Amino acid sequence: MAIYDLTKTPADSYDTHTHLNDDKLFHDVPAYIGRANEFRVMEMNIVGYDAVGNARALEIAQAHDNIYAVLGFQPEDTVDFDAAAAQTLEAQLQADKVVGVGETGLDYYWETAPHDVQKQAFETHLALAKKYDLPVIIHNRDAFDDVYAMLKDSGVTKGVMHSFSGTPEQALAFVDLGMHISFSGVVTFKKAEEVREAAKAVPLERLLVETDAPFLAPTPFRGKDNEPAFVKYVLDSLAETLDMTPKALTEITRTNAHRLFLNHD
Repeated sequence: MAIYDLTKTPADSYDTHTHLNDDKLFHDVPAYIGRANEFRVMEMNIVGYDAVGNARALEIAQAHDNIYAVLGFQPEDTVDFDAAAAQTLEAQLQADKVVGVGETGLDYYWETAPHDVQKQAFETHLALAKKYDLPVIIHNRDAFDDVYAMLKDSGVTKGVMHSFSGTPEQALAFVDLGMHISFSGVVTFKKAEEVREAAKAVPLERLLVETDAPFLAPTPFRGKDNEPAFVKYVLDSLAETLDMTPKALTEITRTNAHRLFLNHD
């Protein structure tokens, strides 16, 4: 296994979407944070996906400096998003170190929840994001038209298209609605040329990076569990695509994340 050359990216980075709250990683959170820091990944968002994931995200964020929580129900788990869950989520969103609503959205690939159930949950999340002036983190798989229409109708104008895997035209459509576009390990995959073309189309001030750990490990770790430290491989690949230095791109994406999630440059 290749050892990452830390001298290539001497700037601190921000993993905007990771799941240290997932069972695969939650058992050893301090170790994963420590390794991320060694790779100069100094800030990260722990993103919720269901009731347990949200509680863990809050726990991790409140126990560690420079780590923040994003809370919500991913579309695959919206069958459990009832009125009581919505009430709990709203209370949690007002806690310290919560910087976003999500992940939420629509997923028409896995079909684990009926489309109408997903849409109702997405609508509720969008309303909460607007009410508390928080960015919304959107999961969109095989549902571009419906996600776009619902986001546009909601009036929410800040957020993230998480782990973007669409076309350049789709990326720009979401940028026009105020969204940032976040790229994960997918951008390192050999056959992901369309994703790289989308990255070229996105204005630099709307770019973000993420791992989505423990999922979507980048090349050369594809097929293994992902972790926040590996965001550096995403940055290297994306920088090459954009004909930039990793350091410059790291600084740009960190600044973008600070502006969106922490309200400062």
